[in-house]
Amino acid sequence: MKQRILVVDDEPEAVELVEFNLKQAGYAITTAADGAEALKKARSQTPDLIVLDVMLPEMDGFEICKALRLEAATAKVPIIMLTAKAAEIDRVLGLELGADDYLTKPFSPRELLLRVKKILARSAPQEKAKEQLRFGDLMIDLPRHIATWKNKAIELTATEFKLLTILAQRAGRVQSRDQLLRDVWEYDSVIDTRTVDTHMRRLREKIGAAAKHLDTVRGVGYRFVE
Repeated sequence: MKQRILVVDDEPEAVELVEFNLKQAGYAITTAADGAEALKKARSQTPDLIVLDVMLPEMDGFEICKALRLEAATAKVPIIMLTAKAAEIDRVLGLELGADDYLTKPFSPRELLLRVKKILARSAPQEKAKEQLRFGDLMIDLPRHIATWKNKAIELTATEFKLLTILAQRAGRVQSRDQLLRDVWEYDSVIDTRTVDTHMRRLREKIGAAAKHLDTVRGVGYRFVE
């Protein structure tokens, strides 16, 4: 079955460009031109990924992202924010609200496709990983893509789960922001290390007491401590 992507943008030309390139790559595409329609389709179809424009009428992409992250059915659906806004504060806000990635218009369709493929690959359970990582009350089940604290599931996005898993697998070793960008986001070149800091802050908030395992090494990066 084809993976389904919901493309949300009020500019017909932008939707046509994204839809054409993603369909050519083998994805099934659903589109929406405003926030209400986007939320309705996301709830009814639960897409595998959402390409979400920020500048939308009535309800902007930030509000949509926040709403989707608050609902159990859509909380883990990967989101790529797509917008003409290039200011750092806007990128950070999108990531703070739960977006997995951020692409600024005008963008290369090839770059968007590359990011879509990487995020969807990140979301898929790793069949070869047949192990569980356990640190006291924190358990990370790699095959099932689940993290729990005191046997209670922690709601994490695919990116947050991969970030936690990589740090846990390298427990005790400091991971630089540049290294995490390459290993979690699979960027060939370092674009914006603020992405790592924003996701780490979100991850810590979500895992609550288990955040004691995540240590910040000033001026370098992060380390998982047992």
